[in-house]
Amino acid sequence: MATDTLKSKAGAGGASGLRRLLLDNGALTALIVLVIALSALSGDFLTTDNLLNIGVQAAVTAILAFGVTFVIVSAGIDLSVGSVAALSATVLAWSATSHGVPVVLAVLLAVATGIAAGLVNGFLISYGKLPPFIATLAMLSVGRGLSLVISQGSPIALPDSVSHLGDTLGGWLPVPVLVMVVMGLITALILGRTYIGRAMYAIGGNEEAARLSGLRVKRQKLAIYALSGLFAAAAGIVLAARLSSAQPQAANGYELDAIAAVVIGGASLAGGTGKASGTLIGALILAVLRNGLNLLSVSAFWQQVVIGVVIALAVLLDTVRRKAGATPQAAGTGSGGGKGRQAATYGLAAVVTVALVAATSLLHTGSSSTTPKMGLSLSTLNNPFFVQIRSGAQAEAKKLGIDLTVTDAQNDASQQANQLQNFTSSSLGAIIVNPVDSDAASNSVKAADKAGIPVIAVDRGVNNARTDALVASDNVAGGELAARTIAEKLGGHGKIVILQGQAGTSAARERAAGFAQGLKAYPGIQVLAQQPADFDRTKGLDVMSNLLQAHPDVQGVIAANDEMALGAVKALGSKAGTSVQVVGFDGTPDGLTAVKKGTLYASVAQQPSQLGRIAVDNALKATQGKKVESTVKVPVKVVTKQNVAGFSG
Repeated sequence: MATDTLKSKAGAGGASGLRRLLLDNGALTALIVLVIALSALSGDFLTTDNLLNIGVQAAVTAILAFGVTFVIVSAGIDLSVGSVAALSATVLAWSATSHGVPVVLAVLLAVATGIAAGLVNGFLISYGKLPPFIATLAMLSVGRGLSLVISQGSPIALPDSVSHLGDTLGGWLPVPVLVMVVMGLITALILGRTYIGRAMYAIGGNEEAARLSGLRVKRQKLAIYALSGLFAAAAGIVLAARLSSAQPQAANGYELDAIAAVVIGGASLAGGTGKASGTLIGALILAVLRNGLNLLSVSAFWQQVVIGVVIALAVLLDTVRRKAGATPQAAGTGSGGGKGRQAATYGLAAVVTVALVAATSLLHTGSSSTTPKMGLSLSTLNNPFFVQIRSGAQAEAKKLGIDLTVTDAQNDASQQANQLQNFTSSSLGAIIVNPVDSDAASNSVKAADKAGIPVIAVDRGVNNARTDALVASDNVAGGELAARTIAEKLGGHGKIVILQGQAGTSAARERAAGFAQGLKAYPGIQVLAQQPADFDRTKGLDVMSNLLQAHPDVQGVIAANDEMALGAVKALGSKAGTSVQVVGFDGTPDGLTAVKKGTLYASVAQQPSQLGRIAVDNALKATQGKKVESTVKVPVKVVTKQNVAGFSG
């Protein structure tokens, strides 16, 4: 009887301990609920391969967030970690690949770069008296700019010995996951077992009190931001290893994910609270959400809305739970505070579940088990050209009875790698990829090929990996055509400026090469300036306005896409189409409208809708085992006012 009683108490104690763990960790409860909900909604979610994918996808954000945890616990903020990660990886690749520096020394240089950036942040904040937001915002810009300067805007391949950090151990354990766990343990050790960890909590709780107690706050802040820089460097190396190259635009916006992970994990932006385990859970919640929404074929546009809403609800209700648990109990009220905390925790779980289930029910377009399923990963949907590729692909998929999932990589090579991994783990019939960068997509495409999934590249090829077909226009040939068009319009003599695309993208490089090659045949054409406007209309307007101040005598403009060309047209005003001729690239609807009006002289049209349609056709043939051509060229053509009426993109 006594033994049974002890066992009963032990069992009750274990259950009570688990309940207390869940009640005290709202983020953990939310993560468990998300996993259960997604497992019920998608049969592909709770598989070993997919769970490892989630770990890999969470790794870079988690490592960055561990470093940011130190800063937030001490009541600071670090907006520079994404740029510092890219800069550190670029230094590694530049020194090892371009200059033959031994790999070990190159890695140390990369780590030193991260620490140096952190020390600069700490110095500006501690001794320069700059607010952390301003100091780290400045470093965000400096770090990104230096990575572009060092790399000349192009990705740099990593040595094989470093690229192996993106591989697996024993054929199943991803190295990025192992690095994430190690960095998490180091973070927990620093926060819980070291003098500087205790100093972080003291500074975050009350900086003035910490100073009066004898703590050297300025020196501690230097060390705190140096640690954040070190962790950013580690994250950059892991990210570059996954992509087999250092991307100058890598980790763009990751600082926001890192901060979100820390806050979701229970840290307060006011400082004084936070722990490594909470940060890890926060990073996993973000990764699980993105992975699950990909698997459920939720629209790329709605994914951002769902993620934002669920994150906001999780943080809001976790705050409510904490306040409920911290409410002092009045005499005789018993466990009122505990009940309030329990109610808030269960409310958190319920709301997150309802939000996810409602979103997926409304946004997921289900399909039968016999319907062919394909995935299309586009480099961005913030550009009319790629929106047209999507429209053409969706129209053809509907016509052929194909369930097509479309994702938006937002010009982030790492995010695209995650999306392609999700497609592979979902065992789709075929994958269509429009690479953010041709080199960075290679590892993910190799994994899909290894899994026996046909891969079709559209608009841009994939380097160092086998694809079943490439459906594309020739960007270099199109660039030459644009150069010839503007030169002939100016009679072989004149002054022009060139608006370049986003540095680091293959489309920008190839079109720029075509412009340069085409202009060689016209020595009378003088290029006054070449400036990037990032394929963006607003930036095209701003850059062209600035160039007009320096070069009011400009006679022609070549833009690497129609969006920048339309920005230039706006800046030129009445000069556009009269004293200044503008040539764009892509043949978007807005671009063709401007051609009709005469403000845009010409656009080198790629027929993007046709690219999407042909890509889907070839993907279906590949899944059926039919022969497809390795390269399918969709011709480009110059559209002017004379032929625009009969043109269809």
